[in-house]
Amino acid sequence: MDFFHLSHTDLDGYTCQFITKAAMKEGYFVNANYGEEVVVRINEILSKIEESQNLEAFFLITDLNLSLEEALYLDEQIKKSNKKITLQLLDHHASGLETAQKFSWYRLDVLKSASMITYEYFKNRYDLAALETLVKAVNAVDIWLQEDPLFEYGKVLMRLVDEAKEINRYTFNKENLLYKHHMLWQALPYLKSPQGYIELDERLCQIKKNFFLKERNNTFDNLLTRYIIDLLLSHKDRMSVTFQGNKGILTFGIQNSSIVGNAFLKSAPEYHFFMNVNPRGTFSLRADNKMDVSKMAEIIAGGGGHPNASGGRIKEFKEFFIYDELKSFIEALLKEKE
Repeated sequence: MDFFHLSHTDLDGYTCQFITKAAMKEGYFVNANYGEEVVVRINEILSKIEESQNLEAFFLITDLNLSLEEALYLDEQIKKSNKKITLQLLDHHASGLETAQKFSWYRLDVLKSASMITYEYFKNRYDLAALETLVKAVNAVDIWLQEDPLFEYGKVLMRLVDEAKEINRYTFNKENLLYKHHMLWQALPYLKSPQGYIELDERLCQIKKNFFLKERNNTFDNLLTRYIIDLLLSHKDRMSVTFQGNKGILTFGIQNSSIVGNAFLKSAPEYHFFMNVNPRGTFSLRADNKMDVSKMAEIIAGGGGHPNASGGRIKEFKEFFIYDELKSFIEALLKEKE
C-alpha cells in the first residue's frame, strides 16, 4: 500500500508528518497552505496514486480544514478512482465542523492540536513513545496552553521550524521536509532537562548548521550555498531551460539568489544564465560574462539591469505551487519571446 500525506505548512503540520514518517517510514509527503494550493496538492497526490503500480493507497490529510466544496470534490475523485483508497483527515480547526459532520473520513477534535490527534491515531499500531513529549510541547503551543510546563519549549520549536526557510519547498520538497524533520529530531534530547527550552534556543543556529555541514566547517551561508549548488547540479537536467540558444537553469523562490546564481554558474560553466522566479512573478537573472542578461530581462518582461545581474516582473504571471508547472510556463514564455 502506498502512503501519501498532505499537511499544513506550520509547526503543527510538519510535526504531523514527523509522526507519520516515524510510523510509516516510506511515503510521499507534501504540504499546502490555505487557498488554491489545497486543491492543487490534492490533485497532485491523486495523480500519483493513479500513476502508481500499487492498487491500494492510504491518503492522509492533517491540520487542514477543507471547505465543503473541497471535501465534496475530494470525495468524488476518490469514489471515481479504480484504486482502493483509504482516505483520512485529522484536524482541529473549528471552521471545519460543517464539513466534518458530512464525511465519515473527516475526524475533528477542536480540543487538541493536529499533531496530538495524529499521534493518538497511530500510537497503538506503531512504537512512537519517543515522540510523546515533543508532541505534547507542540500541542501546548499550537492551542496556546500557556500554563502547560511544555509551552515555552513549544515556542522555541515553533521558531525552529517556522524560520527554516533556507530550502524552498516548491523547488526541493523532499529536502525541505528532511531539513525540518532533522531539526525536530535534534530537538528531542533537550526535552530531558527542565531548562531544555533555553538550551535549545541557544543551539538553534548550530542545529541548522549541522544539517548542511559535511567534511569542512564554514560559515552558515557558505555551507548552505554549497548544499543548494549540489542539489542544483544533481537536478540540473530537469531544471534546464534555454533562451536564444543560451542554456540556463530555472529555480523557484530560493533565497540568496545572487549568491547561489553566481556560485552555480562557476560550478557549471556549460550554463550561460541562472534564473530565479519568486511566487509573485518577479525574477532575477545572473550571468558569468557569457551573455547579457539585461537584454534578456528587457525582452521577456520589460526589465533590465546589468549584463551579469538583471531582473524584472512577469506581468502575465499567475500563482504556481508546483515547480514543473512553473517551468512549463517559463519555457513557453522564453520560446515566445525569442
